[in-house]
Amino acid sequence: MRSPSAEEVSDGVYAYIQPDGSWYINNTGFLVGGGGVISIDSCATQRRTRALLAAVASVTDLPVRTLINTHHHGDHTYGNYLFGGATIVAHERCRDGVLASGLPANLGVWTDVDWGIPELAPPFLTYADAVTVWSGDLKCDVRYVGMPAHTTNDSLIWLPDRSVLFAGDLAFSGGTPFLLMGSVEGAIEVLERVVRPLGALTIVPGHGPVSGPAVIDEMLGYLRFVLDVARRGMAAGLSPLDAAREADLGEYGDLLDSERIVGNLHRAYAELAGAPRGAEIDLIAALTDMISYNGGRPLTCHA
Repeated sequence: MRSPSAEEVSDGVYAYIQPDGSWYINNTGFLVGGGGVISIDSCATQRRTRALLAAVASVTDLPVRTLINTHHHGDHTYGNYLFGGATIVAHERCRDGVLASGLPANLGVWTDVDWGIPELAPPFLTYADAVTVWSGDLKCDVRYVGMPAHTTNDSLIWLPDRSVLFAGDLAFSGGTPFLLMGSVEGAIEVLERVVRPLGALTIVPGHGPVSGPAVIDEMLGYLRFVLDVARRGMAAGLSPLDAAREADLGEYGDLLDSERIVGNLHRAYAELAGAPRGAEIDLIAALTDMISYNGGRPLTCHA
């Protein structure tokens, strides 16, 4: 597995890419200017977050003054506590999600991870719809996407003057998207009505290499595939697990973490049965089915 790297995607704007982008190995980013650094997300473990901070320090002596969380998932927030003194900014539901999730633990779902000695550090400056932050004179629009998608609390970080978008987990490049805690239909709507109209030329996904606008079509293709499998599975009276087992993943079979099809089908089944987007569903049942799809083995995590 290659080492993480800080890629300058625009002047003073860096994507921090963590190969291979599989479970709990997320991307972050940071902006340098105006007397300080704005970081976009932390990492899952103490070791990985310290490596991110070392990468920032290799670029600039300026302190990290602001940390923006794109959503509440632990790979993007567990390392928040290592940004001592930074203002942690996120959507109000992201704060709720971080508090509800609590500290990481090895529960047998994933292979064991060395989390370090984590501390809970939820966002403490929250917004309902949007907030603007500035890196010097570079405007950064931080926008809640308006509906459940990857989660119920996703935000985009959009740099309109640079046509650069930090998409969080609304975009996966080379990995299987994951909608268990969000909405398949909502993610499709957000990608079509919120993300695509921005016209971003550079998209930093939550996982995988820096991309261009083609990643939007790749995401939409997979999400529509999930809905199609769900409709056919429900019509045949199959469970989400059995529908996943019978599905031919085709062009999506080579994506990392293919077992996510099962969790995505649990979410799609709920929505097709009339559940509101983002409604709570049985996460334990879905994760158990994902393990079954994986041959009864815990899901592989290299974080």
